[in-house]
Amino acid sequence: MPLKIRIIGVPMDLGQSRRGVDMGPSALRVGGLQQRIKQLGHQVEDIGNIPVKQPEEQPYGEKRAKYLQEIAETCRDLAAMTERTVAEGIVPLVLGGDHSIAIGSVAGAAAHFHKQSKRIGCLWLDAHGDMNTPESSPSGNVHGMPLASIIGYGAPELVELAGFKPMVEPRNVALVGIRDLDGRERRVVKESGVHVFTMRDIDERGMREVMAEALRFVSDETDGVAVSLDLDFVDPEDAPGVGTPVRGGVTYREAHLAMEMIADSEAVVSMEVVEINPVIDEHNKTAALGIELVLSGLGKKIL
Repeated sequence: MPLKIRIIGVPMDLGQSRRGVDMGPSALRVGGLQQRIKQLGHQVEDIGNIPVKQPEEQPYGEKRAKYLQEIAETCRDLAAMTERTVAEGIVPLVLGGDHSIAIGSVAGAAAHFHKQSKRIGCLWLDAHGDMNTPESSPSGNVHGMPLASIIGYGAPELVELAGFKPMVEPRNVALVGIRDLDGRERRVVKESGVHVFTMRDIDERGMREVMAEALRFVSDETDGVAVSLDLDFVDPEDAPGVGTPVRGGVTYREAHLAMEMIADSEAVVSMEVVEINPVIDEHNKTAALGIELVLSGLGKKIL
């Protein structure tokens, strides 16, 4: 079925220490994202970028959660735009930026359904757990905290962004592709009740079985799924230009299978692609892959 899709750019790199992911939305647009989506038969509009403060403009503040106030402000703006988009029957496609923007996009989608006494699930495709809190984070970088905030752990400025908590019930959250967790973060992950599928699970069981189970968890008694795709989900061999690359990620075809199965579920209510860093990329290779994966997630098929 043709979809209505709204592209929303969030050029933010306040959430991490390596600069460059703020150029991710531009890299995706340069690669022809909007036109490629139109070729699938979907209606698509690009409303440009949400304003984001630059790190040079202000001190980072609390070292356990750097730029917390500025990130919360941007996420509030994104939440309002995402909620309005979902209410209009349009799928928001959010372009990051670092992964802290997910707090805003998921908050907006969750808020729309919460007002109808409904809830959503969240599918997190990532090398990292992103479940640190200011107390557990070794760096104080907020891009390592968004999923914890979404399920109710962490700074109130982020946890309470949707007006209720948790934004998504932990039992309706699935992480896929995990291979790099901080020491204290492991405890948060284990105690939270989220479903985690590490690279070992994918190695032993295969992507098809892992994704089928993950989709069951995020779809269980929910009315839609928010999909969060960090390009470091994919091995750096295929996605070199990411904010925090980790060896041993999913292959090109495994990544496409995951997104194709997401499209088959017909459950997506919002999608974001984050952590593309053109500064360390090779001829926009990672952004090109990001576009391909988004297209698979929106229904592109081989045959």
